[in-house]
Amino acid sequence: MSLAIVHTRAQDGVHAPPVRVEVDLANGLPGISIVGLPEAAVKESKDRVRAAIKNAHFEFPARRITVSLAPADLPKEGGRFDLPIALGILAASGQIPADELNQYECLGELSLAGDLRPVRGMLPVAMAASQEGRALILPEANAAEAALITDADIRPARHLLDVCQHLAGGGESLPRYEGAPVAEQPDYPFDLSEVRGQPHARRALEIAAAGSHHLLMVGPPGTGKTMLATRMATILPPMSEAEALESAAVQSISQQGFDVKRWRQRVVRHPHHTASGVALVGGGSNPRPGEISLAHHGILFLDELTEFDRRVLEVLREPLETGQITISRAARQADFPAKFQFVAAMNPCPQGYDCDLRNNCHCTPEQQRRHRARISAPLLDRIDIQVEVPKLPKEALRGDEPPGETSEVVRERVLNARLRQMDRCGKTNAEMNNKEIQQHCKLDDKTLALLETAMERFRLSARAYHRILKVSRSIADLDGSASIETQHLTEALNYRAMDRWQSMA
Repeated sequence: MSLAIVHTRAQDGVHAPPVRVEVDLANGLPGISIVGLPEAAVKESKDRVRAAIKNAHFEFPARRITVSLAPADLPKEGGRFDLPIALGILAASGQIPADELNQYECLGELSLAGDLRPVRGMLPVAMAASQEGRALILPEANAAEAALITDADIRPARHLLDVCQHLAGGGESLPRYEGAPVAEQPDYPFDLSEVRGQPHARRALEIAAAGSHHLLMVGPPGTGKTMLATRMATILPPMSEAEALESAAVQSISQQGFDVKRWRQRVVRHPHHTASGVALVGGGSNPRPGEISLAHHGILFLDELTEFDRRVLEVLREPLETGQITISRAARQADFPAKFQFVAAMNPCPQGYDCDLRNNCHCTPEQQRRHRARISAPLLDRIDIQVEVPKLPKEALRGDEPPGETSEVVRERVLNARLRQMDRCGKTNAEMNNKEIQQHCKLDDKTLALLETAMERFRLSARAYHRILKVSRSIADLDGSASIETQHLTEALNYRAMDRWQSMA
């Protein structure tokens, strides 16, 4: 037989489209050509495959070898096609049986000695192979990640010889990988009780976690803004299996890859303020996920918010509303999920120290205006909770005050509030649309009059109006209240610090 077909998968965003590796042996000048939009790493696979086949003590056929990666219009990249190309050549030359290949999908990079090296994006591949009903042959180093798909048939291998022996009738030479047990509950190395003082900011953090609201903390350096932001993950409800798989799939295709030890942990992405717009939203000739997608079902924390380029911050506006990002290039387009919780921190003025939003500041009004103008009004409008984090008192620094509540205690209240939201409309309060807001955020006449007065005094937009109602609903859920009371709305209005400052400026 001079033709063999091997099934494998490419990478296209967070998807793993099927690829048929068709290998044909023909008479003519010995050589190998690869067609089907291969990039440089795929073209170089012919040299790796030739050396791996010879060093595995097989015969490399001295014939004209054509390798077609179908579909031809799908770009192919990386070393993942080394193993299927090698198996196709061996099957087409009759050195291994070709009939067994149809029930497997194979991928992996080959060393010159024939060892299998890991590749990125294994989780989407395992998910797609499981849905197709095929077993997956892959490098041993990728097995633990692929095994997160519980019904996938994973066959890890260390060497090309192991795969060939299995296909040649070795039976259990590649036994099904059962996988090591993974932690069902995430174990974070820090706790909310480590934060001293700041009861107002801690309360805002709890409300943000309860309703999945975006949060901005404003205060001088050293007041605990970064500590609070990094500990938000510890009070969020545990991820469902579907959320954990979605988050892991995005990390799996990234340059860093996915660490199985971080299964079900909420990701906290903390990009530096020199990051570009492409670094945040993703991009490249072959689109890769950016920080907002890597924070999917986690937290995107931007410290020193005013130090980011304003044009960079503007790219966050659409993802904050839609929960996804579409990256379009001349040759390709890719969709990435971007359902993250946005947390930011900033100083109230360029000087920062001993300053607050009540003009206790040595900076001139013009310096303050230029500093805060780095954040556009449309972006600020999309941040539900804006809270001031003041300078810590001496008692808190000395540790005289008793420690605050632990993350476990706060998380229990957050979880109960989330359950009320799920029972009411099947989504978090931050995700409610206008119709659901009218249905679930009704106010009595007195409370409505208070909100309308605040709208006029602080010159709030319609978007801010709806977000205040959503935050009020989250506060009511934390209190176990079926309706929004006046005190819930009053507290929500207190979490619009920047709006109050702008109305006084």
